[in-house]
Amino acid sequence: MRYVSFEKDGKTLLGVRESGAIRTLGEYTLEALLAQGVDLSTWAVEQEGGQIEAEEGLKFLPPLQRPPKILCVGLNFKDHSKESNFEQPDYPTMFLRLHTSLVAHDDPITRPCISDSLDYEGEIAVVLGKGGRHIRREDALSHVAGYALFNDASVREYQFKTPQWTMGKNFDGTGAFGPDLITADELPAGVKGLRLETRLNGEIVQSASTDDMVFDVETLIVLLSQAITLEAGDVIVSGTPSGVGWARNPKLLMRQGDVCEVSVAGMGTLRNVIVDEAA
Repeated sequence: MRYVSFEKDGKTLLGVRESGAIRTLGEYTLEALLAQGVDLSTWAVEQEGGQIEAEEGLKFLPPLQRPPKILCVGLNFKDHSKESNFEQPDYPTMFLRLHTSLVAHDDPITRPCISDSLDYEGEIAVVLGKGGRHIRREDALSHVAGYALFNDASVREYQFKTPQWTMGKNFDGTGAFGPDLITADELPAGVKGLRLETRLNGEIVQSASTDDMVFDVETLIVLLSQAITLEAGDVIVSGTPSGVGWARNPKLLMRQGDVCEVSVAGMGTLRNVIVDEAA
């Protein structure tokens, strides 16, 4: 199933993609369904709804607008650690995002008025269908409801003002998420073997296989659950490959009017235009 969250006629709706159209399911949210323990891979089959034949006029929303937690992984590709002048850590580098930073597919990513250092980071987001503590590796993937695309757009000047990255990763309008939540049964286990690409104004700037992740999806769930009670609806943003603009010479930063796209075969494309924040 490929779920989409959107606004239409003043209502927040949930739908599934079917044969090029969207079948509406009603005024549900994925957060509420996951909290209720719904199996998203089968739930939509029994739901009735109308058909929307075209996306024009729809305002997409992030698949989850207020996830319980957004847990982000830094330095999860060796080449990215190298280009960033970090030694490859032997334990995941974690930071948090806030839901107030999220934007949807086809919404603008906002370049803040106080800094000219907005960078792209194409990633895959893991959405949990159930939580727990001390999750075993052999059980880890059974906790995954599905996957979505993410652009962890980063304000580098503020990311590196302190040893903690939180500020530079949480500016409003910088965490693009969507367009679909794709249930885990539709993709390879742990999204292994998929090609993740980021394009800026049509040019490929990042390209890597998910097999190159230092900590795969199972490992991330296991290690996080050793310390944190994971919950249904939590989002794990799994890391970006090399090619970020800040590491280039000269730097390649996102500016007003640029178009940034994150794509994975079988998952589609997350597209956002860059706009300047009003001063």
